[in-house]
Amino acid sequence: MTQTTTVRPAGRASGAVVPVLAFAGIVVAVMQTLLVPVIKDLPHLLDTTPGNATWVLTSTLLSGAVATPIMGRLGDLYGKRRMLILSLAVMVVGALLSALTSDLQAMIAGRTLQGFAMGAIPLGIGLMRDMLPGERLGSAMALMSSSIGVGGGLALPAAALVAQHTDWHALFYGAAGLGVVSIALALLVVPESPMRAGGSFDLPGALGLSAGLVLFLLPITKGSDWGWTSGTTLGLFAAAAVVLVLWGVMELRVKAPLVDLRTTARPAVLFTNLASIMVGVSFYVVSLVLPQLLQLPKSTGYGLGQSMVVAGLLVAPLGLTMMFTAPVYARLSARYGPKVTLILGLMIIAVGYGAGLGLMSAAWQSLVISVLLGAGIGLAYSSLPALIVGAVPASETGAANGLNTLMRSIGTSVSSAVIGMVLANTADTVGGVAIPTMHGFRVSFVIATAAVAVGLVLALFLPGNRPSGKPQLRASSEEDANLERAEQALRGFRGRVLAPDGSPVARAKVTLIDRRGRQAGATLSAQDGSYALDVPARGSYVVAARAAGHGPHASSATHAGDDRPVDLDLSLPGETVSA
Repeated sequence: MTQTTTVRPAGRASGAVVPVLAFAGIVVAVMQTLLVPVIKDLPHLLDTTPGNATWVLTSTLLSGAVATPIMGRLGDLYGKRRMLILSLAVMVVGALLSALTSDLQAMIAGRTLQGFAMGAIPLGIGLMRDMLPGERLGSAMALMSSSIGVGGGLALPAAALVAQHTDWHALFYGAAGLGVVSIALALLVVPESPMRAGGSFDLPGALGLSAGLVLFLLPITKGSDWGWTSGTTLGLFAAAAVVLVLWGVMELRVKAPLVDLRTTARPAVLFTNLASIMVGVSFYVVSLVLPQLLQLPKSTGYGLGQSMVVAGLLVAPLGLTMMFTAPVYARLSARYGPKVTLILGLMIIAVGYGAGLGLMSAAWQSLVISVLLGAGIGLAYSSLPALIVGAVPASETGAANGLNTLMRSIGTSVSSAVIGMVLANTADTVGGVAIPTMHGFRVSFVIATAAVAVGLVLALFLPGNRPSGKPQLRASSEEDANLERAEQALRGFRGRVLAPDGSPVARAKVTLIDRRGRQAGATLSAQDGSYALDVPARGSYVVAARAAGHGPHASSATHAGDDRPVDLDLSLPGETVSA
């Protein structure tokens, strides 16, 4: 993938940017969980069969999985703020469509549009990287990454309250209203990022990835209904494998791919994404188990007999703890690095599920489990974007975080399918109704613990056990951040773009071209004519400048690992700079 590099200005964003972007993430989470309180009633509400009603949830999952990496790449190319607003706008349209109908097909269409909002999470993280100084970035990305859990935890009791006391369509009107507020705040507060990736949008790659994801996620979400060994389920899994392999081969041959698989194969990115799947699995188990345990009647012998609203309130601390963990993560990460905080978070999750095996006999014990798991998941979720951002070029932040968010979604999808199957196979039938058992709940917690153990092993393979050398991940003071930003700008070519009369040329396009003739980076000169370009590797390059009203200029230069000053005088046809 072609790379665009600019120097991020310190303190460019106002203090309101972080809460506004985090609010957008919370809105996305609300959209995902607003139907949880009425899941069991959907067949009646939509006048359809239970199997058909599940498409209301499945459609959102599939569209979100497809939209996340695509919107991330579009944000890198055309502006992250622009794509963030577009994602939220599509969600609002989908919510209004769902609010105005009780027809199954129209409801599925509306929920499909709502899934596009999932792209807001990686786009928000990308905007933060582009705009925030290093001393603010760690806690900001942590809050943005955790917002999906925060919104889910807070929305559950609110949605339950609405569902109990008013028409269920009010849930969608509420989601649409929150989306409109989020769009308005983004337009007023969030500036557009100056960062752009080179190249064009890879439409064949987007279609191939979309087809592969749908073929893979569809049998995961519907396998329990179709049968895990049925020809449909196995056939779709086989088709997904073929499509994704062909897509991968195609992406390796494209000059500007949707997903740079070479970057994705780096150990820091690969093991982070694999660990993200395990974190997603562990996060969703508690969301499936605790609400059911709390609402089962006491006559079962193990149910806690709580109302829908009380159950939501007892699980809500999961999201609140994730939110309050963000500043704690920033301090730990600045001192020990995001790898250590990921490992610590996974260990706390394991303790939470291990303790949960013996803490299922009282409502207050669910509160303890929620707080423990919220702290662990908060640390783990906060670490993931920091690890990704520290391992990819700035121009690939949106696409890379989009892929990481997709990995979490795959984890939650697998968790939903596996835990749903476990609870169904261990249920007791009473009066023709399947009742989950305590054995099923405990087996679910054991599965979550096993997923966390796998995640821990994967995290240990992450390179480096110290804070990243990149300023956005480790700076603890403004002075340190400024120093490290300056050092980062020196790792490549720097200089000024000058007019024939020696005056500086602002907003000249400066392009870095490697020896194969491919664009390796680009930026715009500042008001004083200065520019700075990182280089992807040592070697020979051509630094070219072009500005309106001036002829183009190109200089050959060799980078040997230290900084190389290259002034670009637009009055000259070209010059050679020795190594």
